[in-house]
Amino acid sequence: MKTLHKTAISAVAAGLLSGLAYTPAFAADEPEASPITANVTVVNDYRYRGLTQSNFKPAIQGGFDYAHESGFYIGNWNSSISWIGDGYGTAAATRQATVSAPVEMDFYAGFKKEFIGEGFASDFGVLQYFYPSSGIPSISLPRNATPSTNTNTLAGGRQSAGVSPNTTELYIAQNFTFGALSGFAKFSYAVTPLFGIYNSTGSYYPDLTLNYDTGVMGITLNGHVGYQYVSNNPSAYDYSYTDYKLGLTKDFGGGLSAAIAYVATNAKSVSGAPIYATPQNANAGRSGGLISLTKTF
Repeated sequence: MKTLHKTAISAVAAGLLSGLAYTPAFAADEPEASPITANVTVVNDYRYRGLTQSNFKPAIQGGFDYAHESGFYIGNWNSSISWIGDGYGTAAATRQATVSAPVEMDFYAGFKKEFIGEGFASDFGVLQYFYPSSGIPSISLPRNATPSTNTNTLAGGRQSAGVSPNTTELYIAQNFTFGALSGFAKFSYAVTPLFGIYNSTGSYYPDLTLNYDTGVMGITLNGHVGYQYVSNNPSAYDYSYTDYKLGLTKDFGGGLSAAIAYVATNAKSVSGAPIYATPQNANAGRSGGLISLTKTF
């Protein structure tokens, strides 16, 4: 889902998913670079907006992007996941189902242009999170039901109500560059229920990412903070939370880079049980370390 945070560092993905402004640079004696790029990443734990999508286990990720000189771009990004299947088949009687959903597929398109000036690209687009799946039950809820008033709803799990995890978001972002410091401020708005959370259309996620090029050995310092607001949730099950990330990226050249980071959230618990829970009843937003390796082609 992931950031639009994803760790993919292809040309457009760097701007869309990492927030880094993308400015092609061509040597005078080299042919013009292809508008199509691809990337592949391995990571010890796929985190999106601070929450593990792979139950704290490794994931493999990759995608491709097409960027037109006009500013239009389109792309696809994919990752192995487990969180949807993890939401079923646990001890809760309302979640006894055999669900297969091993992959997240993101499709996005938008327009990115330096309207303000060089290094200040504005970005507008749409992102579709798609989860090929089977076995997700279809549950009919009483009219005006909420997660706290019906046993088949999300009391303790995002997927308990049988809501499709497929999500569509619109986003707007402003990239900026001040010398060695770059980053972006972004606002994402869900026009569908958010990642399977019942009655959550209208949820939004504002976030800020900063990157500082140290000028030493290709190392860039990274910082991120975001707030996931989940709409229409009863007070007993407040799915909203803040996430944080601090780390560094090392560019080895030739399209190869590595990153390490510390990530944390203040995702809540109810009566000692995490709202975003893993099958082991651990908080999916607990603090942890991330290590990833990315190759861009």
